[in-house]
Amino acid sequence: MIGIIGAGAFGGALAISLAAKGPVMLWGRGQTGRNIARLPGAELPALVTVAKDVAEVAQASTVLLALPAQAMGRFLADHAGLFQGQRLVACCKGVDLTTGLGPTGVIIAHCPGATAAILTGPSFASDIARGLPTALTLACADATAGEALQHQLSTEVLRLYRTTDVTGAEFGGAVKNVIAIAAGIVMGAQLGESARAALMTRGFAELTRLALHLGARSETLSGLSGFGDLVLTCTSDQSRNYRFGTALGAGAAFDPAMTVEGVATAAAVATLARKQGIDMPVTQMVAGLTQHKITLEDAIRALMSRPLKQE
Repeated sequence: MIGIIGAGAFGGALAISLAAKGPVMLWGRGQTGRNIARLPGAELPALVTVAKDVAEVAQASTVLLALPAQAMGRFLADHAGLFQGQRLVACCKGVDLTTGLGPTGVIIAHCPGATAAILTGPSFASDIARGLPTALTLACADATAGEALQHQLSTEVLRLYRTTDVTGAEFGGAVKNVIAIAAGIVMGAQLGESARAALMTRGFAELTRLALHLGARSETLSGLSGFGDLVLTCTSDQSRNYRFGTALGAGAAFDPAMTVEGVATAAAVATLARKQGIDMPVTQMVAGLTQHKITLEDAIRALMSRPLKQE
């Protein structure tokens, strides 16, 4: 049996997809019925059991943590005793604001007896729930455990590629959300497709600078969890980070109840980059805008007036 913590869109979609292979136990705060609030029209299959409490799900040997990146640490702090021997798979993208750790680092900090992994890459929950073909990266430092998870979590329409480069998978997935906000800002401010293409390219360059500095491998960054996820998130209105950026660029309101992982990640990564001495102007711009420290006009002026250099 596979356990899933978090009955939001992604957790619900994974439950629907993985139930094609066998029993799934799903727990989410307030989740009692067979419908997923964030997936209109979707219904949980018969092989998905909606758990009454976290302890039920913790009985599974593999547990997917489909929680927002900034909430995962708090959840594990409250329930660490339940998850010391399992394989815990983070299904979120971000950098913890308090610790500067990626999702697997948060898992290890709270559950040192667990095997930590992360599932990431270009995907929308609605596509997975509908059974549309999707390819993701499964990153686990333990190669043997990673291979086992790859086989356990792959389905006929959900194809997983494995890697031991956890750092590359984590920071590719985290920073691309920040770049997606910036891409949305460009389009919301009506700066044009050419500007978005340039922003994506330079954003990917700074993502790569940081991740390589932290020990990532270049092939991971050019794969699904890096470049692949960046392309999807920076070009589709299904992306919450992109839509948030579009609203920000247009000066429009955005639903405050919607989780936008890239906002907190921008702040966390901007701080990390400064400490590491890594130049990340796009990330710094997004952090400044989302924290209301600079105006859109200031941000555009700062990016366009940077010293000319070789690519």
